[in-house]
Amino acid sequence: MTDTIFMIHGMWGGPWCWEHYRRFFERAGYRCVVASLPYHGSPPTADPDPRLGSASLIDYVAALESELAQLDTRPILMGHSMGGLLGQMLAARGLCSALVLLTPAAPAGVVAVTPSVIRSFWSIQRSWGFWRKPARLGFRDAVYALLHRLPQGQQADAYERLVAESGRVIFEIGYWPLDSARASRVAASRVRCPVLVVGANADRIVPVSVAWRVARKYRHVASFMAFANHAHWILVEPGWEEVAEHVENWLARHCGSGRAASFSVDDVVGESSDGPAGTSYSRRCLRPRGGMCLHRD
Repeated sequence: MTDTIFMIHGMWGGPWCWEHYRRFFERAGYRCVVASLPYHGSPPTADPDPRLGSASLIDYVAALESELAQLDTRPILMGHSMGGLLGQMLAARGLCSALVLLTPAAPAGVVAVTPSVIRSFWSIQRSWGFWRKPARLGFRDAVYALLHRLPQGQQADAYERLVAESGRVIFEIGYWPLDSARASRVAASRVRCPVLVVGANADRIVPVSVAWRVARKYRHVASFMAFANHAHWILVEPGWEEVAEHVENWLARHCGSGRAASFSVDDVVGESSDGPAGTSYSRRCLRPRGGMCLHRD
């Protein structure tokens, strides 16, 4: 079992997003390597790198693959939001021993559009030519989409650390049917390592139903957890420690055994009004027949 975790941040983020998780997993005995995506190093108040607007998911993956090549092991990949999609793309290339996806962006072919997603990106999408320019969220949009489960006193501090994102990447993820390159496509059959997908029931930009569909895409190797009292900024929100503990426990079981979980929708019965149809939640982590893991705070 590898003891190296390679952490990939999401849209508008940077290595700072992983501060809590890095300390948590280092205390647990892991070696943590935190990636910084290309052109994300400018100070939040500075003009973004002019190359950012046209950067593609393919560019991000190439940069991450170069970083992974410098490691002496196939690490555990841990990705948040867009970083989760990048993790899926890297896993399909056989570059990791396990994959942890925290409120992950969906690859091409997974339906991910809901009213809350449209509202989250509306201020960006209504600007003609956004797909070739760096894109920023205003404070109110960032609170709605990302930060609404943070205490009000922390929202402004978190917002001030957000940077610009590639408009092209936003297009490739949100408008994948129109992307001739299909940059966000992932061949599920090529993902053979254990996969954990974590959703959050209050998430507006990656709704829990979307996280569920991502897990179903990798049903041959995936486990799924959903947390009722969390939203998209799950790495930092109050109670983040409990989520991290469940992730650590999952890693101990799956990376230690070297056997992927089997995901089956048929393993779970019942419905919940606050989760995807067909899911059942309980106050403990359920693992029917070694398959799906569902959690509710």
